Amino acid sequence: MINDQKTMTNYRELVKTLQKFNIPVGYPIIVHTSPSFLDKIEGGANTLLGALISVYDSILTPAFTYQTMVIPKEGPENNGLDYDNPPKSSQNAVFFSPDLPTNATLGELAEVMRVHPHAERSRHPILSFTGLHVEDILQSQTLSRPLEPIKILVDQGGWVLLLGVDQTANVSIHHAEQLAGRKQFIRWALTPAGVKECPNFPGCSQGFNVLVPLLRNLIREEIFDSILITATPLQAMIPIAQKLIREDPTTLLCDDGKCARCRAIRREA
Repeated sequence: MINDQKTMTNYRELVKTLQKFNIPVGYPIIVHTSPSFLDKIEGGANTLLGALISVYDSILTPAFTYQTMVIPKEGPENNGLDYDNPPKSSQNAVFFSPDLPTNATLGELAEVMRVHPHAERSRHPILSFTGLHVEDILQSQTLSRPLEPIKILVDQGGWVLLLGVDQTANVSIHHAEQLAGRKQFIRWALTPAGVKECPNFPGCSQGFNVLVPLLRNLIREEIFDSILITATPLQAMIPIAQKLIREDPTTLLCDDGKCARCRAIRREA
């Protein structure tokens, strides 16, 4: 219960700010947030989730568990991996389970959503999603179609909220990459039933801000305590990103020469 005076003030201001986006009632949203944004809120992720629930009916967040990933000694060529030099995280991989905490890189909101008593979670061992009143979206996900929840989100007129993060956090752009025919990858996850092959794993997102100028007329912006937050309709955003990739197969890739996934995509572009 929100009863602290400062927390209540933050909660009310958050609600007012979120309402300014005028997202149509009943349309689902996917939310990404930053630690710096949560630092501005008394009560942190719990206060933010309460505000989101009061404004939106259907809420989705990533619940990814990269900590389950393992790298085999051999695998497909040009797969964005160095099989001879796997990261230490592969040696310390944990088994996926429905109650496995979200990866720390997703931020506190994702974990607070996961443990909400009414939240549900999909079962992909690396790229699961969690949310409230999005059962059909979550149930659409399969091992071979990890981004199917984004497709359904788009079909339902969904929006993406970026709270203190830029487009590099926007998981939905990976759906546009798939639609444009961009190379996908294979990864492996540790599960109680053994190591599972997970196809159609997306590439790097660090080049996604190239898309920003093309979205100027779509993005709705508000400021909360000096932090920029944005809302963008996915049905309008996805075709723009898809067209851009088809016209330039190397667009939206990052500039880091050490990025194995972007190098792999460039080889086949």
